[in-house]
Amino acid sequence: MSRSIVVTGLGAGTPLGEDLAASWNALIAGRDAATPLDLFDTTGCRCHHAASARLPPLPGLSAFSSKAIRRLARASRLAIPAAREALASARLLDAEGRSTLRELPFSVSTTAGGMAFGEDFLRRVLAQDRSNSRSHLFSQVSRYLPQQQVLDVQQALGFAGHSVIIANACASGANAIGHAADLIAVGAADCVLAGGFEALTELVFVGFDCLQATSIDRCRPFDLNRSGLLLGEAAAFLVLESAEHAQRRGATPLCHLTGYGHTTDFFHLTQPQPDGAALVEVMRAAATQARIAPAQIGYINAHGTGTPVNDGVEAKAYGTFLADALTSTRISSTKAAIGHTLGAAGAIEALFAIQALRTGHLPPQLNLETPIPEIAPALVGAKESSNDMEHVMSVNLGFGGSNAALIFSRSPSP
Repeated sequence: MSRSIVVTGLGAGTPLGEDLAASWNALIAGRDAATPLDLFDTTGCRCHHAASARLPPLPGLSAFSSKAIRRLARASRLAIPAAREALASARLLDAEGRSTLRELPFSVSTTAGGMAFGEDFLRRVLAQDRSNSRSHLFSQVSRYLPQQQVLDVQQALGFAGHSVIIANACASGANAIGHAADLIAVGAADCVLAGGFEALTELVFVGFDCLQATSIDRCRPFDLNRSGLLLGEAAAFLVLESAEHAQRRGATPLCHLTGYGHTTDFFHLTQPQPDGAALVEVMRAAATQARIAPAQIGYINAHGTGTPVNDGVEAKAYGTFLADALTSTRISSTKAAIGHTLGAAGAIEALFAIQALRTGHLPPQLNLETPIPEIAPALVGAKESSNDMEHVMSVNLGFGGSNAALIFSRSPSP
């Protein structure tokens, strides 16, 4: 990267907590957020549980009336507090909770956007429900597009500027962060708000259930008896800046983003390439950009969906990439705790990797009974810590063969 890039702010809301601190503390304590799902009817589904989040209150939003707040999509209700927390921790909010940077590029990822509005519209049309006015129904359906949630965040926090929405399956969150880094690296921006959000919706849940990709038991990443994934919802954002911009305004860097890699393997719509070659390539690309050897990475937040095909391929890829360092590098998938958050996964998992780097605490691999032998020595146990890590990595794979890796470091690349 031609410019040193620092992280100056973090914010999140997950099924484990309404902000990053609560989520992180629950994660390290080994909590599992899977609960029976009551957001919509799951009759006829194989799976009936997910990791749903509690929507935090939205006080002090002077840009919205109480009526406007009630009209916000669930996705916006998740995204706004997480984005606000990120800007607040970067010291980019004024006394009224508005961004001090009126022009702030925004790189964001999602899969479903405000799809719940579209689903409700369709239900009412099919049921010939005339209890709501035509204007109300069309107001709902017009607000389900993800552009609306981006506008909601911008309006709530008082900033504008270039924005991009990345919908690249489960690697979207990492790609949104990587795109923000690219903007800064080439001088197109000095500071970018980046991350992702995802709210549980019926279409997505039933779709995964029809694919028989969801587990009717516990989600068990990297376990020989894994049977499927747990769906979840979350929002996570971070503030990226050039080191010079952060220094000019007196901001304290939390860490450096030193490496980003992305590939597409074109193997299959829903399955990763069996030999894991594309995943190995993307991790090597990130390590090369960070100018480090694989053995220098202390912790990897793995994609680890808990599905039969994904985890075997991923375990093989880590063995190839890390080689002899596999026994010293620590690895875990946090999807066992908060579920697979789709468009938000790459963002929230990047934040968890950063928290591991900053605190030395390592997220344990939950629900593990019979680990895959090839990766067993690397999987994190309960209450593990490592205070001498210099580099961490977050890895994501997505439908369609999309792969992405991010490396965060205590110091900039040499």
